[in-house]
Amino acid sequence: MRITIAERLAVLLVACVASIATARAETTQWLQYVPGGLEARAITTEAACPSARVNGAPAAMTVRADRSAAFPVLTCALRVPASATAVAIGDVALRLPPPVARRILVIGDTGCRLKGKVVQLCNNVADWPFQAAVAQATALKPDLVIHVGDYYYRETPCPAGIGGCAGSPYGDNWSSWSADFFAPGAALLHAAPWVLVRGNHETCRRGGLGWSRMLDPRPVDPATPCLPMAEPFTVPLGGITLVVMDVATAREDAVDAAAAATYRRQFEGLAQLGRGPVWLTMHRPIWAPFDATRTPVIGGNKTLAAATDGAMPQSVSLLLSGHIHAFQAESYDGDRPAQIVAGNGGDKLAETSPARFDGITVDGVTVKYGRGLPNSFGFSVLERRADDGWTLTDHDVQGRTLMTCRLAGRSVSCN
Repeated sequence: MRITIAERLAVLLVACVASIATARAETTQWLQYVPGGLEARAITTEAACPSARVNGAPAAMTVRADRSAAFPVLTCALRVPASATAVAIGDVALRLPPPVARRILVIGDTGCRLKGKVVQLCNNVADWPFQAAVAQATALKPDLVIHVGDYYYRETPCPAGIGGCAGSPYGDNWSSWSADFFAPGAALLHAAPWVLVRGNHETCRRGGLGWSRMLDPRPVDPATPCLPMAEPFTVPLGGITLVVMDVATAREDAVDAAAAATYRRQFEGLAQLGRGPVWLTMHRPIWAPFDATRTPVIGGNKTLAAATDGAMPQSVSLLLSGHIHAFQAESYDGDRPAQIVAGNGGDKLAETSPARFDGITVDGVTVKYGRGLPNSFGFSVLERRADDGWTLTDHDVQGRTLMTCRLAGRSVSCN
């Protein structure tokens, strides 16, 4: 593979920026939703957890996960009281959520792919543009960031002779997680509270140790370094309840009966969340097409489809997912919730994902209306309109608008 002079300069620039960031950024801090509220988190190379302040008063962070050989950093946590009006870790003030979320950023599948012969040029911002997307997304000042899963992708070494990924770390360790997510995402981590969804790359056989230590909303169990499937939890958005569901291990090609029974119970439990609309975020979509050129269409999730049959409450109006490396917006026959796929945050794009797919059938469910952007990196923004409805905009990594959609009930339509 030939590397142009421009690409070599880009590699050197990224390396210099990363080196400076590593030398200075000894602590990474953020706010994330957990069951029951908000938690402040920090990862530090220092000997102890950083100082914190809540409403101007000192507050002690506790060690969530101690150092290990693979993770020579402390992960620290502090539960944020509902009365908090200001939270800071060290000298970094963290933005608290407003009572009503009006601008919500959705991004997913952000890491750089290194797995066997499938290689991304992690040192090349054109080939792996997550950090560019972060800069544009941060400038929009979202009230909330929803990451729909898959943070860790550097699973195997960069092959010899490929300068675009030379020197990249790999494996489920701090160096890989820092390179894939924490270093390029630092500005956005400070800019707004996060909802972190577990992806299939964060299962226990892949990036599960890093997930459990650093991002999992649940407490760490020292006896179980990587925790399996989690129960759903809720996040208030102001008139809308967001439910976070862990479907990282949901089998796609066949029905896993035991898992389907668990997911069915969780879907049925959504009916107990009150009268307001419910948005459900989970990494794997249920009926989204990966490749619509084949017969039958490749896509969907047989385990989740079996669990959903007759169990999705009417209050659920929107599904937010990733997993397919593209942007998609679709609604279905049969009065099912609309689906948004925002899996175009940085990993190799799914070139077979369709652009227009009205009328196709995925696992027996017909797409009434479907639009997609199969070949563009970016992120999506949900904005509350004056009539309390929502507009969805998909942006590329330069911040340009690529598609605008309107949500109405369980339907979506795009320009």
